[in-house]
Order: sequence, then C-alpha cells, then structure tokens
Amino acid sequence: MEQDQESPSPPADPTAKTPPGKAEDAFELWLQRSLHELYDSVTMEPIPPELLRLIAEDRSRRGR
Repeated sequence: MEQDQESPSPPADPTAKTPPGKAEDAFELWLQRSLHELYDSVTMEPIPPELLRLIAEDRSRRGR
C-alpha cells in the first residue's frame, strides 16, 4: 500500500540557536519601548547637586 503523505519532520532542537528574524526584532522593539516607558521620565530629572559636586571634585583631582 502506497502512502500519499510525507513523513513528519523531526522536532526542532530547542537548544539550537535560531537565526535572527522577526521574533528577535519584535522582542527588541518591545524591550526598547518598555525601557523608554519606564526610564524616560528618570532621564529628564535634574542631576542632584551633591552628585554634580562629586563629579567636579573628581575632575579637579584628575586635572581635567
């Protein structure tokens, strides 16, 4: 009796690296948007004066 169906392919190796593609692009986009949503407001905050003072002291010690 002849079979008309092709034999199923073996399951993919879960440890094999997937080639770059749409899944990685989608993840990168999600990650970038999520990080911006979380931290954009923080980057807009002024730098505390104490931190600016410490940076200035360090620069003067290093001769910059």
